[in-house]
Amino acid sequence: MSHEDQTHSPAPLPGTDAAPMHAAVDALAAALHEYVETAVGVRAEFGAAESDEDPRILALENRVGQLNAGLFDRLHDALGMHPDLTSSVWRPAEDVHDHEDAHDVPEGIERAEVFYLGFVVAAPPAGVDMTLDGMIDVLDEAGEEATNRFAEAGYDVVEWAASRGAAPGFGDDDEDDE
Repeated sequence: MSHEDQTHSPAPLPGTDAAPMHAAVDALAAALHEYVETAVGVRAEFGAAESDEDPRILALENRVGQLNAGLFDRLHDALGMHPDLTSSVWRPAEDVHDHEDAHDVPEGIERAEVFYLGFVVAAPPAGVDMTLDGMIDVLDEAGEEATNRFAEAGYDVVEWAASRGAAPGFGDDDEDDE
């Protein structure tokens, strides 16, 4: 879809059929319910770490991710919006300036926020001289390049990190992550 069509225009968009978007939400909700039931069953048989890697869980996580992407596409195609439906927020955002994990920012800058870009990376095919362990190096290089691009665009990157398995925690320790 082009970003120059009617759905992306600044004009209101009355008369949009919400049924396809509701259908995408229903499919996602059904997959999430299936995930919960499967997770409870798997966890009843195995420990937490083993359950995280259970093929049934991984397949459902992939399915939920695909359905969430489908919901994004339905909303985007119908409304021209770019919904952020995959962020996890553990505390209310009453005042973003007063968080205990607020970042030290350069003088003159009002605030800093954390942004994430996530990847689900499959293992390379058998026989290839690469492993998933090498991805952290690739991410680190990409982070350095992204930081340079942000600086060129006028942004001040206060802190950045590459991590595996979970989003990095910022301000949690005194290590120099870059």
